[in-house]
Amino acid sequence: MNHAVKGRTMNVMMRTAAVWMILAAAALPAGAQQRAAVARGANAEARTAGYLESIRTNPSELALFMRDMPKGADLHNHLSGGIYAETFIRWAAQDSMCVDTRSMALVRPPCDVPAGRPAVASAFQNAGLYGDIIDAWSMRNWDPARNNGHDQFFDTFGKFGPASGGARTADMLVEVTARAARNRVSYMELMWTPDGSSALGRRVGWTDDLVQMRERVLGAGLRDSLVKTSRRLDTIFAAQRSKLGCETAQRDPGCDVEVRVLYQVLRALPPEMTYAMILAGFELANSDPRVVGLNLVQPEDDYVAMRDYSLHMRMIQSLRPLYPDVKVTLHAGELAPGLVPPEGLRFHIREAVRVAGANRIGHGVDIAHEDDAVALLQEMARRKIMVEIALTSNAGILGIEGSEHPLHLYMKYGVPVALATDDEGVSRSDMNMEYQRAVVEQGIGYVALKQMARNSIQYSFADDVTRKRLMASLDRSFAVLEAKYGR
Repeated sequence: MNHAVKGRTMNVMMRTAAVWMILAAAALPAGAQQRAAVARGANAEARTAGYLESIRTNPSELALFMRDMPKGADLHNHLSGGIYAETFIRWAAQDSMCVDTRSMALVRPPCDVPAGRPAVASAFQNAGLYGDIIDAWSMRNWDPARNNGHDQFFDTFGKFGPASGGARTADMLVEVTARAARNRVSYMELMWTPDGSSALGRRVGWTDDLVQMRERVLGAGLRDSLVKTSRRLDTIFAAQRSKLGCETAQRDPGCDVEVRVLYQVLRALPPEMTYAMILAGFELANSDPRVVGLNLVQPEDDYVAMRDYSLHMRMIQSLRPLYPDVKVTLHAGELAPGLVPPEGLRFHIREAVRVAGANRIGHGVDIAHEDDAVALLQEMARRKIMVEIALTSNAGILGIEGSEHPLHLYMKYGVPVALATDDEGVSRSDMNMEYQRAVVEQGIGYVALKQMARNSIQYSFADDVTRKRLMASLDRSFAVLEAKYGR
């Protein structure tokens, strides 16, 4: 028998055997059929895990696999930081803005070349200027010899800030959701501040009596202003769907990414302004289903953020009983030794968990420096307080990566974790790269990655119906992946 005939014969025999296996399984009692299906799924998962191990040191093969892998949700994503510098340059040029070539910050017209304020649009004909702007507005080509990663990262927001927000918010949503869809992300919780509630706090002034403080801010018209905020969200999300072509035959896959808002509170402001924003976050999340919680942002090591950290936790604590259905996730422990005095590393995660009652923690990098860290880890595991892990961000801002990162410490104690992008535009990353980094840098295997993706849905702040639907869709996507790679 020649090789071609022999090959065809073997293929027929294999297909026939597969048919008989299917028929035999169908003839089993229902319970046995279910056990057989579970066994087949476990085998496919194990073979997919084996495939990932076989390509672990092959970046190109790994990148292809990560493009296929479902990621679930991105629960820690700052909308303004999610936009790539190239996009901001394009928008700034369209809006006739100028760039100060000394600070590389955007400035309003008129532009003046001799004074060092050329039009941003001129960068399209000046490769050097174009590249310098991108480097200044992101972590690209960041040189630690000239600037530390922390300052490089946080300084970018003031430079590209005039090109973000406002009328561009819908465009920003378009970019992040379209990219998320390409990264096999199905749900996002995006941090942004959709209103100017901090001004109400400045107007009413500060009092240490938090009950009275709430009455002051509400009395200044907070709820009326939030009605307008909800209407603004209506306009923004409608514009986003229109720009994505969601009602057309050419609809972008980003249309299928579900978006919820985490009200973004600025914690480096005077306490009356931060309090007004925290209250606005609770109120808006209590009245608008698109807003599912709140978070505090700005550098955790900022002077005011450090000085008022415990006060901020008490602010949140005072409001939790009044808004029992509102969820809270907090940047806590986004610190490293040397960035702040040792005393500053000892309590942030603990107070976020025990005082503010955080449902999730963002970053949590300094967990090993907390007082009685093991007891805190055990408590987080017991209470299922998930940690949003941002590997690229932690490496760039804090210099914490590889074996220094606490990811495996959290996993050792059973604390649920999920990967997140944080500020993918500034960091020049995306969710595919976060997963690939977890494999290469942290040695994470397929089963653990799969659990992280499932965690991202399970611990999201979506309503129960949405969460159940997203989880079912995620499991179907994993079945498809394992049918492809687990053969």
